[in-house]
Amino acid sequence: MLEMRLDRPGSDAVAQALIELAATFGDRLACSLAVREQHANTTTWVAGEPPDAVVFPRSTEDVQQVFRICARHCIPLIPYGTGTSFEGHVNAPFGGVSVDLKDMNRVLAVHAEDFDCVVEPGTTRNQLNAHLRDLGLFFPVDPGADTALGGMASTRASGTTAVRYGTMRDNVLALKVVLPSGELMTTSRRARKSSAGYDLTRLIVGAEGTLGIITELILKLHGIPEAVSAGVCRLPSVQACCDVAIAAIQSGIAVARIELLDEMQVRVCNAYSKLAMPEQPTLFLEFHGSEAGVVEQAERFGASAAEFGADGFDWAHESEARTRLWQTRHDVFWALRSYRAGAKVVVTDACVPISRLAACVAATKDDIEASGLVAPIVGHVGDGNFHASVLVMMEDPDEVARATALIDRIAERALAMEGTCTGEHGIGEGKRHLLVPEHGEATVGAMRAIKLALDPKGIMNPGNIV
Repeated sequence: MLEMRLDRPGSDAVAQALIELAATFGDRLACSLAVREQHANTTTWVAGEPPDAVVFPRSTEDVQQVFRICARHCIPLIPYGTGTSFEGHVNAPFGGVSVDLKDMNRVLAVHAEDFDCVVEPGTTRNQLNAHLRDLGLFFPVDPGADTALGGMASTRASGTTAVRYGTMRDNVLALKVVLPSGELMTTSRRARKSSAGYDLTRLIVGAEGTLGIITELILKLHGIPEAVSAGVCRLPSVQACCDVAIAAIQSGIAVARIELLDEMQVRVCNAYSKLAMPEQPTLFLEFHGSEAGVVEQAERFGASAAEFGADGFDWAHESEARTRLWQTRHDVFWALRSYRAGAKVVVTDACVPISRLAACVAATKDDIEASGLVAPIVGHVGDGNFHASVLVMMEDPDEVARATALIDRIAERALAMEGTCTGEHGIGEGKRHLLVPEHGEATVGAMRAIKLALDPKGIMNPGNIV
């Protein structure tokens, strides 16, 4: 609906807005094609659509100034963090101004006694954790890439530790958000709970920049655990891996991370990271807690895994060994890009109730085999989330058609199993057609009404979600 309402400004309106932005921001406004193309989508097969210009604010006041100028001329605004999203979130299908928040990257305050902190949106996950390390605290949400925290909140990101610590939805206490009008909205306060009015924090977390731009976040922190132990567990099948994960969660084993790599993904990681892991379905695990607690949980997990035919259970207790292990998991996307030269990596993102996970992944494996495509599987299986990463030669129409059909079947199966078409990547441009099948017309209609109320001109990240 909003796309139909949005009339892209003519060249005169764009030119006038850019003149005003240049007068305000000087060399912090970039109009070169190279910079504009860097701010269009590049991480998946959604075609890149560059903005008309890129501005680099340094404060909330700067963002407000950008918004006032662009709103006056009805120019679209596209938030930009680190550009790692998979569904075309940073594209500019109607032109407009990309608002790159990389210079808003300060840790403004740490309240160690309250286990929270205040950060700007361009602060990255690794930057924050380096700042917190000497205080014995850390921020747990780990999507893999060193992404900006504002972008993580906007896409309601998740990752490897969600099984224990939750997603961004669970770890954001409050936000400051510049609305399309240029007004500044504070969604909540630092208290851990409140019953005062609508939960606007949860509205903005996951809104993908379609309702405003986050300029400040208050985040929950956690104490660095006394002991951490990581391990690798090899199993005879992907089904067995999922069954082990389900059994562990249902029996109350306190797993901090539990990640699945199928045999194809292990092969890809071996080639990229120069490893020699046996090419069979593998679980990467991590336990957090006291020295005694970590040992007990690991032993319980090992006994459970043995019942499903586990072939080897290797533990890494030293920090350096654990870092090497998880770096292999974090490098999966880059390993995939290097595995099949010239192929696009299309990362799917399904999540189902954990009791349906084994059946969903097994059926997906069958689909991949039938399609003849190269599509390794990885997954945060502790919370029912998994990804098939399809390597597609875009110049081959038949391969593109088979990949499209495979991706649609994965999403349809997840919905049929009472799951979701996206556990953590978001809707963006790439999954808009799945929103109504997942939620129904009434729910999506409510989303459109909220969008219209907060963004009546339709200038905030148009083309995303609704």
